[in-house]
Amino acid sequence: MEIDYSMIKVIGFDADDTLWVNETYFRETEEKFAELLDAYETKNKIDQELFKVEIKNLDLYGYGIKGFMLSMIESALDISNNKISQATIGEILNLGKKMISHPVELLEGVKEVLEQLKDKYRLIVLTKGDLLDQERKLERSGLSEYFHHVEVLSDKKEENYLNLLDHLKIDVKEFLMIGNSLKSDVLPITRIGAQAIHIPFHTTWQHEEVPVEEQNNNYLTVNSLKDIASHL
Repeated sequence: MEIDYSMIKVIGFDADDTLWVNETYFRETEEKFAELLDAYETKNKIDQELFKVEIKNLDLYGYGIKGFMLSMIESALDISNNKISQATIGEILNLGKKMISHPVELLEGVKEVLEQLKDKYRLIVLTKGDLLDQERKLERSGLSEYFHHVEVLSDKKEENYLNLLDHLKIDVKEFLMIGNSLKSDVLPITRIGAQAIHIPFHTTWQHEEVPVEEQNNNYLTVNSLKDIASHL
């Protein structure tokens, strides 16, 4: 099915794993976290328990590295039955700090694509996560000049998108969202009548996975950001 993008005037970009690498660092940190606790449980059990705590804490901490750090500490206390040492808790905090200070690694072709689009469309960033961390990453990325607006959302559901588009006075028929997550960047957008392009990333957080029966065909999937130019 050929999708018509002729009405599009505004393009929204997800940030993490769409503009720059993110999820890879979470998986690497989870590996190191499991190593710190290998005296108490198997890696598989540690991964499962950490994920449960992360999901339980989403309403409290939201998305992002700081909430992840707190969930790692809580999981370590639970898994060790409160026997984890202060030194190990310090190591867990350092894992999180290293994630926050990690250099921003742009995905291939990002700057070239934004350069091609900046004079044709109004470009904005719509991302989840910690406000300070996302602002910091955008500044380090060198991409700020391309975007008219940056919004860090607490979540990416239909209501969040509708409220934001209304606030920015953007017609849903003129809006296109580009991102790596079907759950957050694509399906909610198609359900409100806007357009979406899915660019899968090789690593996806379990919470962002979508069962096949919940997916639809109202969006385009491409292999990389560079591939969108031929469709616009």
